[in-house]
Amino acid sequence: MSRSAVTRTLLVLSILLAALGLATLVPHESRMVSDLGYDTFCPFAPWSSLTLLALAALGWVVRQHILKQPAEPRPDGH
Repeated sequence: MSRSAVTRTLLVLSILLAALGLATLVPHESRMVSDLGYDTFCPFAPWSSLTLLALAALGWVVRQHILKQPAEPRPDGH
């Protein structure tokens, strides 16, 4: 997998995880009350939110690390 494909995938994954993390906090009618004290889209909020946001941050940090690495020389020497 090329470097640009990896960084692109990590970017998309980070955005998706962050969006899902925020979506777990959205009020939603359910039979279970979250630890926040109200009916949310995810009954495990805020713990699921924190986990998803931490994974999004980890993906972002790894992506930034990959981008800072020097480019590898091509096999043809260019």
